[in-house]
Amino acid sequence: MTERGIDESKRATLKRFAALGATTPLVRLSADDGDSDVRDAIVGYLATTPGAHFSKLRDDLQLGTGETQHHLRRLERDGAVEHRKDGEYKRYFPADRFSEFEQRALGYLRRETPRKMVLALLAAPDASGADIADAAGVSRSTVSKYAAELDEAGLLSREDGYEIRRPETLLTLVVRYADSFGEEAMAFAGDADDLVRYDP
Repeated sequence: MTERGIDESKRATLKRFAALGATTPLVRLSADDGDSDVRDAIVGYLATTPGAHFSKLRDDLQLGTGETQHHLRRLERDGAVEHRKDGEYKRYFPADRFSEFEQRALGYLRRETPRKMVLALLAAPDASGADIADAAGVSRSTVSKYAAELDEAGLLSREDGYEIRRPETLLTLVVRYADSFGEEAMAFAGDADDLVRYDP
């Protein structure tokens, strides 16, 4: 792709997400330097992809590293965006929108194997370790490793098999942001009505 093509692609991407971000009043607090479209795009992107880590945000919006750092610092200073450390990652969220539990959950849902494990357990709460391994396409030892992490993070209980904690919250996050998690989550979301039972 030519440099002109790259620039046009970047502009189109920023414009698409800026339309979402422009509806957030906090973004306009720092709109005095001619870069408000980039910040609007970041806020719009995070509204649809909460919990994205720095590199994903930068790459999806086709921004430079320094450019991304500059705008995220400005947005955090203005109270529009916040971040959470997740191991070696910094994950970004619209400010004051998600609880600590939801932020942890979104961080794990953005990781392929934990997400597949959560989807497997939401679909079949009685799934065994072998069932989860088959559904996620990983080994039993990998399931055990991530189950320990999910347990420590408060998303999973291993007291009696594997049990999702706060399944309604996780189900809501998966369905609401399914398109940002990929095809498997979108397919899951399409069948989510079958997982919700009304029991008065």
